[in-house]
Amino acid sequence: MLRTWEILVASSTPENSPVRDGSAWPIVAAGAAGLATLVAVALIARLDAATTAIAAALVAASTAVCVFAADRSSAARYQALRLDASPGGGEPPAFRAVVNALPDPILVITALEPDDLTSRRYLFANTAASELLRIERGEGLLVNAIRDPAVLEIVDQALFAGRDAECVYETSGVQPKTLRAGAWPLGAASDGRRLAVLVFRDETEMRRVERTRVDFLANASHELRTPLASLTGFIETLRGHAKDDEVARDRFLSIMEGQAARMSRLIEDLMSLSRIELAEYIAPAGRVDVAACVQEVAEASAPLAQRNGVTLKVKAPRRREAVVAGERDQVLQVVQNLVDNAVKYSPRGKTVDVVVQADLSPEAASAPFRPGLARFSLLVPDVLAPSYVAVRVSDRGEGMAREHLPRLTERFYRVEGQKSGERAGSGLGLAIVKHIVNRHRGGLAVESAPTQGSAFTVYLPMLGARPQIHEAPPVQGVAKVS
Repeated sequence: MLRTWEILVASSTPENSPVRDGSAWPIVAAGAAGLATLVAVALIARLDAATTAIAAALVAASTAVCVFAADRSSAARYQALRLDASPGGGEPPAFRAVVNALPDPILVITALEPDDLTSRRYLFANTAASELLRIERGEGLLVNAIRDPAVLEIVDQALFAGRDAECVYETSGVQPKTLRAGAWPLGAASDGRRLAVLVFRDETEMRRVERTRVDFLANASHELRTPLASLTGFIETLRGHAKDDEVARDRFLSIMEGQAARMSRLIEDLMSLSRIELAEYIAPAGRVDVAACVQEVAEASAPLAQRNGVTLKVKAPRRREAVVAGERDQVLQVVQNLVDNAVKYSPRGKTVDVVVQADLSPEAASAPFRPGLARFSLLVPDVLAPSYVAVRVSDRGEGMAREHLPRLTERFYRVEGQKSGERAGSGLGLAIVKHIVNRHRGGLAVESAPTQGSAFTVYLPMLGARPQIHEAPPVQGVAKVS
């Protein structure tokens, strides 16, 4: 085993420069001393010149042979040190392997002249770049891989202006990405070609969070500003000419009460969402009977369904046959929000169906409920459970176009045309549903189409035995359980 200092000497010495351990210098000194002694003896003993020359030649030759042998031994020692000091006694990892292991897409680009577009080629693309740009070959024309003018412009700046440059690059497709592209010059190659490196950094999630924050602040301020402006206007009116008008006063106070209730609901929903988010990553430890929760929500929603002229039908297994691990109040909130939305957006004379199914496989739980409608999974469990309880709430209302479905769980997002009038809400209901379902390690899906209504499916990991569907007694009022 080599000593530490020997490894450091071997690793810091140039490859073609042998290590001099100093063993040749004593030989040279001994040779010089021998020559000096020979000269002194020649002077004292008065040796003839021929004898002195022969003796001096022998001493010099012996010294030279010893120095040469010591130098060859030192060179051999240096090579042994190099091999022993290298990692594992072999070569370090190759450049290509190191760059391919990096998560950021990286390309090495070369070019000759600014006017020659065909000379701009990528010489190397790591694995991440090949996946991002769908590159199948190790090198090729740059314009075949990237056609974005902004990215090509920063590449030209790095190649021909010799300066760093950045831009934003957005991909298209089912899941578009937002990336920051950066180009840096690498100088010139031996054949005169200019070199640059192009690196992409994924900022999709960061920009989504920032956009969500901006939208949240804008929508929250708007939702609060509208009722506040209404309250302020009515207060000024009541202080003025309507002060002594009892009819106007009663009407204005009724409107003010509604606006105050609207603000109260918004603040309550914001606080509820905040509490849910704080505990979202703490799995609930209780047991919840989903069938009992649905029955309770149906009974509570009967007056609303009656006022709207909507029939509410529930189909569920017997109690204690659809049990999940969860927090009862939050499961109730999920079912209540979905049922309220379905009743609110259903025309008079239509039916809202609430179906509870238990002991479903992951595939069956996430399967389409109403074939023919556009479908989108708003939340998919990270880890699948053996069986699930699914709650499916379906209406025959106006429905939604496909492009609206991915954004339904965003805070304050509401489909155009459904933002005002009696249907106006806080826009937080489905966001709350998504966070609660995520905390319960479940899934959420929506199916909808214009004029054909919508269907929401929530599925949660199940506890308990296989259920049997039965006909439950009807709920009081218009709500009918079957």
